[in-house]
Amino acid sequence: MKKAVVFFTIAAMVLGLTACSTGNTASASGSEDIFAKSEGVMSYADYDAAALDSEVTVETFVQAKQSWWEDQATVYTQDKDGGYFLYNMACSEEDYEKLTPGTKIKVKGYKSEWSGETEIIDATFEIEDGNYVAEALDVTSMLGTDELIKHQNQFVTFKGMTIEAQTDSEGNEVAYLYNWDGSGTEGDDLYFNASCNGETFSFTIESYLCDASTDVYKAVKELNVGDKVDMEGFLYWYEGANPHITSISVK
Repeated sequence: MKKAVVFFTIAAMVLGLTACSTGNTASASGSEDIFAKSEGVMSYADYDAAALDSEVTVETFVQAKQSWWEDQATVYTQDKDGGYFLYNMACSEEDYEKLTPGTKIKVKGYKSEWSGETEIIDATFEIEDGNYVAEALDVTSMLGTDELIKHQNQFVTFKGMTIEAQTDSEGNEVAYLYNWDGSGTEGDDLYFNASCNGETFSFTIESYLCDASTDVYKAVKELNVGDKVDMEGFLYWYEGANPHITSISVK
């Protein structure tokens, strides 16, 4: 996965705890007009069809913040039609604190792709009126199908999954690994596998989004092979689906 040195402000850490422990609930302020696109702004369909490296302008709503460092912010956003991952967007520390869940922003940047992940880079933004926090879309039945990528970067849920064993460096069967290959330690990303209908898929606790102090990070460390779980998170992509999980519950 792509990594960069990041710095979390106290405010960002508080937001991360909220996003990672409670998940998101649907809310919208005012009427459906909050989803109307202003002049020169793309619909999600237009954005999706735009060529890579082309300039794009979108209006979207903050769902979670991943990191801030040297006046650059990485943010998960979404409107009612699709998700937009904003990577290293120009953002002062003061403005970063204003990007609370649901905040509407107008973003100008360039559509890019990295290892399958579609994102907006070299972006700037301005805050607009309106507030929307998306409900998690159930994509469980889409796992392993071509339909799943159509919901890339959206807030999603996976239900009735079974935790599957992995093998650590000492040959032991475990429910999770630090880093994808087990090379990490406490505080690094957590990787775990879960199955549905006989197929097994990989899931991640992205430590920049949900660090070791969050409920979801701690919950994954308590998992046992065979546990039945429901999960929520953002449908990030890295050489295939790489969901960044923000909440998990054992059934």
